[in-house]
Amino acid sequence: MRLKNSYFFTLRENVKDEDSVSSNLLVRAGFIKKTSAGVYMMLPLGWRVLRKIEEIIRDEMDKTGCQELLMPALIPEDVYIASGRRAGFGQSMFSLKDRKNQSYVLGPTHEELFAVAAKMQIRSYKDMPFSLYQFETKFRDEPRPRYGLIRVREFIMKDAYTFDADEAGMDEAYMKQFNAYKNVMDRLMLDYKIVRADTGVMGGLLSEEFQAVTPLGEDILVLCDSCDFASNIEVAQCKPAVSVEEEADEELTLVETPESRTIEEVTDFLKKPAGKFVKTLIYSADGKPVAVMVRGDRDVNETKLRKMLNATEVELAEPEMVFAATDAEIGFAGPIGIHCPVYADEEVLSMKNFVVGANKTGYHYTGVNLKDFEIAASGDLRNIQEGDICPCCGGRITFAHGIEVGNTFKLGTKYSKALGLQYLDKNNKLQYVWMGSYGIGPARAMAAIVEQNADENGINWPKHLAPYQCAVVPVSAKDEQQMQIAEELYAALQKQGVEVILDNRDERPGVKFKDMELIGIPFRITVGRGVKDGLVELKPRVGDKIEVPVEQAAEKMIEMINA
Repeated sequence: MRLKNSYFFTLRENVKDEDSVSSNLLVRAGFIKKTSAGVYMMLPLGWRVLRKIEEIIRDEMDKTGCQELLMPALIPEDVYIASGRRAGFGQSMFSLKDRKNQSYVLGPTHEELFAVAAKMQIRSYKDMPFSLYQFETKFRDEPRPRYGLIRVREFIMKDAYTFDADEAGMDEAYMKQFNAYKNVMDRLMLDYKIVRADTGVMGGLLSEEFQAVTPLGEDILVLCDSCDFASNIEVAQCKPAVSVEEEADEELTLVETPESRTIEEVTDFLKKPAGKFVKTLIYSADGKPVAVMVRGDRDVNETKLRKMLNATEVELAEPEMVFAATDAEIGFAGPIGIHCPVYADEEVLSMKNFVVGANKTGYHYTGVNLKDFEIAASGDLRNIQEGDICPCCGGRITFAHGIEVGNTFKLGTKYSKALGLQYLDKNNKLQYVWMGSYGIGPARAMAAIVEQNADENGINWPKHLAPYQCAVVPVSAKDEQQMQIAEELYAALQKQGVEVILDNRDERPGVKFKDMELIGIPFRITVGRGVKDGLVELKPRVGDKIEVPVEQAAEKMIEMINA
């Protein structure tokens, strides 16, 4: 590509409305451009990188025997109603009506349509196993789009689906896809962890996430310092207390705690450690109030709570619901005399003589014990914390942050039962098909690569993923000898299949060099004053430059690229 008269631009300054390293650099380097919150143009340089990522994914999918197809993005809403997922997606699903007033949605994921397609193939157990995949645009109305390509409302996903006659077949297909995903992550040169995760709105038997490790990551990865335990914090199990505190019961006492609402304020006022307090938080579970108790220095895990309650949506209650349940303002909720069911983290069951809100504004109870209130149910309802005991080996828990790049699911028969996907077994009896689902976000992967490989000069792409492998940069576009040699090198490299840029713009050399570093070109040939002595300069993006004779430059550059 000759830069002069090509679509190419860069920005010198940081972008004010981009909140991550990757989004800032990708916009500055002219790879992407935001059109609205969570929606981006993929510009020529970005599209080149995205296609390279897609080709790696496609190659690994094809090796598993998976067949590529393309599903529509505009889908009748009835399909998601039939599977039972329309309510679960809620407002995150874009919906619309056509001119005949028929309801449609923009597909957030495609399990349902692939099940419909499978019904056209499957009649007997002999028709399986098989697998299908696509690269298709997905739409999700994220409430808070952020971090550039990481949390968006429109994005391309590679999603694959496997179809098997039984659970053993599904497990075998799952491992084939799982290993293909590991190959993809390795070929993308990502630093990643594989963690157990919540199945969420997808449902099914198992979910595992491929998380690119980076400080920016939205997800908290729970790791062990002694074993290979790895989990998303959403589903990380907490090791329960082994014994009950040995104390004589104190007298239940109502204590005035003016202007003390938070744990920090109450602990400071009563001069007791946070471990002697129990927070009671009011949640709305599918529109109904519930109270959740956790130790004062712990946090409620809303995913675990949702599963315990078998609820579709769980969120902190609005002030009106809190007041109706407690007769008090926010900050004074407690289990004694409350007007809604109480659920307790199992850690609370081992506590004695603790402090809770009194359901009376400005008051708390001290000396509280389990006999003083009723619990509807208890279980693991808290977030694991750094330093906690590993639920597997007894080691200590550490945290990392990650960007979810890929996700694999064992769906079981969830969708086949909902959509009537059946087959005749060897005994001529109808059985349900076992499915798996597997997704990778190529643009998320691109953002994660940038997050892990950025430096003070811009993007430092792995050389096989960079938009171009080499840039030929004449120092002066007005120097005929420099331009002639630059053109000859450009042609020679192209002839050898090298992806090469010729920066023939009439710009200062410093501008050209900075642009090539910003967009992440791995190698550069500088054609400058040395051509008078028959020399040009070869330089990797990170590393020292060398001078070589002009007639050896192309061959030497190819050696550097292939090294």
